[in-house]
Amino acid sequence: MRHGGSSTGARGRQIFRFCLCADDFGLSEGVSRGILSALAAGRLSAISVMTTRPDWRTAARELDQLALNTDLGLHLNLTLAAPLTAMPTFAPTGCLPTIGELLRAAHKGGLPHAEIAQEISAQLYAFAVAFGRFPDFIDGHQHVHVLPGVRHALFEVLKSKGLIGRLWLRNSGDHTWRILRRRIEIKKALMVSWLSRAFVVEARANGYAVNEGFSGYSGFSETHDYAAAFSRYLTVPGKAHLVMCHPGRVDDELTRLDPATHSREIELAFLLSPRFDDCLARRGAALGRLTQYFDI
Repeated sequence: MRHGGSSTGARGRQIFRFCLCADDFGLSEGVSRGILSALAAGRLSAISVMTTRPDWRTAARELDQLALNTDLGLHLNLTLAAPLTAMPTFAPTGCLPTIGELLRAAHKGGLPHAEIAQEISAQLYAFAVAFGRFPDFIDGHQHVHVLPGVRHALFEVLKSKGLIGRLWLRNSGDHTWRILRRRIEIKKALMVSWLSRAFVVEARANGYAVNEGFSGYSGFSETHDYAAAFSRYLTVPGKAHLVMCHPGRVDDELTRLDPATHSREIELAFLLSPRFDDCLARRGAALGRLTQYFDI
């Protein structure tokens, strides 16, 4: 994914490379199995791993064997189920807050820095133990990593581990004109882009590479045409473009934890079908790794 994320195909056609990242690995066994299926089929170039769920390490062993040419990242979780550490102020009941509660607290500057830094460190350590190394990148479940209070704790933890310049961070935002051109989940994409602006400035100032170009926002509808949506995700790509996706299989644990259920199977079915290859061919696109683009 070098040279501006583009290369020339066999027939002289300019091909742009983008990173396709499956989020939520480890959320449930069904989600992990679905992502592993897409990875085995060569349909992903990055996977973001949640390290807070009880049984995630079982699937992680198989992921470690399959992901030889795939970026593996930490999917920082501060809004789903239980944390790894005691958080008496942030999660007094033993359950993490909702994204709405976290947004309000972050806006007021009321996040407990020490507790969040400790939890980030624990999730990062769990990843390192499972894979024998630190992640290639870090992002956040529901994009929590970009929030004030959270991002400052993240930068502090990464610096303490000597990871400056050794991994990339997800920029969950994009230019407004690109979002409007894609015409998909515009309100959500614009809101997260606004929240991400300060994060991108601070991440670069702290020595981290970030993607330039981001898409994949979805309403998680069980009736929408995901193939058409995916084609629009590749409209006006950035020079280091990242598309997030949420494939998986539905199981009881997923149904209990998350509202996005059958839409994951729709995404997985598309990724495993010939329509995925057809879409990339029409768009002149190919998968690439951001670690290679950033030369990390």
